[in-house]
Amino acid sequence: MKKVAIILSGCGVFDGAEIHESVLTMLHLEMAGASYQCFAPNIDQHHVVNHLNGEEMDQKRNVLIEAARIARGEIHDLETLNANDFDALAIPGGFGVAKNLSDFAFKGGDSTILASLKSACEEFNQQNKPIAYVCIAPALVGHIHAKGIKATIGNDADTAAAMSALGAEHINCSVDDIVIDEDQKVISTPAYMLAQSISEASAGIQKAMAKLVELA
Repeated sequence: MKKVAIILSGCGVFDGAEIHESVLTMLHLEMAGASYQCFAPNIDQHHVVNHLNGEEMDQKRNVLIEAARIARGEIHDLETLNANDFDALAIPGGFGVAKNLSDFAFKGGDSTILASLKSACEEFNQQNKPIAYVCIAPALVGHIHAKGIKATIGNDADTAAAMSALGAEHINCSVDDIVIDEDQKVISTPAYMLAQSISEASAGIQKAMAKLVELA
């Protein structure tokens, strides 16, 4: 059975990991015959958003503790992730990717990413192990992979331009499809960058996780 590491960025679409995408990633990995282990950085979130009204709240929350809600407590500090222990890596989306794992939401093509995320992804890449990036997560591939890496966030022109500024080649993609960079074993799918329902998000994520396990 292939073992897949999943990196989460909190809990909740506006300030953490997108919950539907995270759960669908787990579900479709399991349905593809793989097992998984979740990880998240032990850091404070950039901010906390009230998901009922979209307003920022005067609170502090920890990314690892919040992500543990999605993982039902079965989660480890990202600093402990060792690519030697896994066959592949998956990163669901949500604004936490662009606010907690990086500052892409604020700086776009001038952004930086969390050191522990960068080192983990680079370790998988150096070992020729596949990585699946979901939703907004593909926006970070230019920070990690060789110039010209192919990936998709769907068809948003501004996000695609920021990706290009970071050295990636953006490929437009429909919600139910995936883009594969065969050379670097990188898979991406738009999910809620385009999806209007959980079933639409599921279609692309299912293809992405099936391909991830196939390449592992």
